[in-house]
Amino acid sequence: MKRIILLSLLIMTMLGCKNNTSVDNSLSKTDEASVVLDAIATRTSVRNYVADRAVPADTVTLLLRAAMAAPTAVNKRPWAFVVVNERAMLDSLAGVLPYAQMLKHAPLAIVPCGDMTRALEGNGRDFWIQDVSAATENMLIAAHALGLGAVWTGVYPDTERVNDVRKVLGMPDEIIPLCVVPVGYPDGEHIPKDKWDESKIRYNKW
Repeated sequence: MKRIILLSLLIMTMLGCKNNTSVDNSLSKTDEASVVLDAIATRTSVRNYVADRAVPADTVTLLLRAAMAAPTAVNKRPWAFVVVNERAMLDSLAGVLPYAQMLKHAPLAIVPCGDMTRALEGNGRDFWIQDVSAATENMLIAAHALGLGAVWTGVYPDTERVNDVRKVLGMPDEIIPLCVVPVGYPDGEHIPKDKWDESKIRYNKW
C-alpha cells in the first residue's frame, strides 16, 4: 500500500499536480510524509537484477522526471542524461568501469552528466557537481519507489573513467559524466543499512 501511495505521489509531483485529491481524499499530510520518508530510509544499492526483464519506457521517463525535479544553483539545470538500454553499449561501459560490472546483467543504465554549456561561470562552475548529484539521488529514490533497484557507480572526478565513458558514449568535451546508474528489477532480497549516527551532528557551531 505504501508503495502505491508513494508511486501516486511521485507521478503527481512529476506531472506538476497542485493537489493530492486524486490519490486519496482521506490521506493526511502526515501519512504522505511517512510514505516518502520510508522510501528514503529503505532505499538501498541494488547490484543484482532479474534477467531479461526490461524497464518500460514510461518508467524510464518517470525516473528522468524525478531527476529533473531536483534543485540547481541559479536554476541553471546544467545536466544531461544518457539512457543506455542496448546490450552492446551496457557491456562496453562495463568493460571500462571496473566497479560497475553489474552493467553486464542490468537491462538499463542512466548516465547523469554535467553540461558545461549551461554551468555557471567562474567560481560557480563546479556547482554543476552538486546539481547533478541532487538529480541522481532523486532518481535513485524514484527507482526504489517504482519497485526498481539501482546503484550509483562513480565516474567523475576520475579522469580516466570520464574519458573512457565519453569515448564509449561519443560525448563531446563539454559533457562530463558524473556517474553511471545501472537500473533493473531487483533479484533477491536487499536490506538497507541503518546509517543514522547522532555523533555526526553539531548544533549552531562545531
